[in-house]
Amino acid sequence: MIPSLPRPLWLRASTACYVGAFLVFLFLPLIVVTVFAFNDAPYPAPPWRGFTLDWFTGNASKERVGLFQDAQLLGSIGTSCLVAAWVTLLSVLIGTANAFLLERGRFPGKQALSVLMLAPLVIPGVILGISILAFASRIAEFADDAFGWDLDFLRPGLPLVVLGQFSYVATIATLTISARLRRFDGTLEEAALNLGATRAAVFRTILLPYLRPALVGSSAISFLMSFADFNTTLMLVGADSPLTVMMYGRMREGATPTLNAVSLFLMVASGLLALTLIRRAPRRPSVAA
Repeated sequence: MIPSLPRPLWLRASTACYVGAFLVFLFLPLIVVTVFAFNDAPYPAPPWRGFTLDWFTGNASKERVGLFQDAQLLGSIGTSCLVAAWVTLLSVLIGTANAFLLERGRFPGKQALSVLMLAPLVIPGVILGISILAFASRIAEFADDAFGWDLDFLRPGLPLVVLGQFSYVATIATLTISARLRRFDGTLEEAALNLGATRAAVFRTILLPYLRPALVGSSAISFLMSFADFNTTLMLVGADSPLTVMMYGRMREGATPTLNAVSLFLMVASGLLALTLIRRAPRRPSVAA
């Protein structure tokens, strides 16, 4: 339909209803979680019993341990941040190398490799986690039986969680950086080389600034995806539980509004991260009339 043409009343009304229903479906659960993080009741659901900050600041003396007094929850947040930082670092580094390999390299089987790199995105996280756990366990057992090596990092634990998350997050980083690199004007690189610049200088002064938005964006996506991952993490986790696994265990034991407080804290942190990235994003220079 041509946007400039007038639309009938029924179409405008149905469009408004659709948009309204979509926004309600999207934001109503978040609003409910936010409101009942301050509910003065020992359960994270209606009815409303009054306003309180106990689920953020409460301690054992009040028989309500809040988020900022819960050592286990705070420790799980720190564990998730540690895992996400390693996954982000590895994903961006390997994703950058993969992007140059796929966009600049010429070798047999390049198309097949490009397709195979997408496989982790379509494999369910549970299956991916079980496969990595079984494979790593077999390697650890073989190394122990054949050479007497105790490869603890291949046992369930944080190193294996990093490896499992990295196996699919790196694919997303590769696609993001490859899309940016594909639009790069190669004549700029050729001109710098012709003027005597080294390849390291060209990468540092031309390619890296050009790729910076993709690197920052892929870093943010990698961090958030790693932080929020549950299926793969559950299969590979050891004694140190990240936040998603910890919250799952708390939900099975009996949920309290502290979990709502955690959810609100993460929503605010994610929103601040998104706003920071938006404000720091490079703006296109305006063309003078």
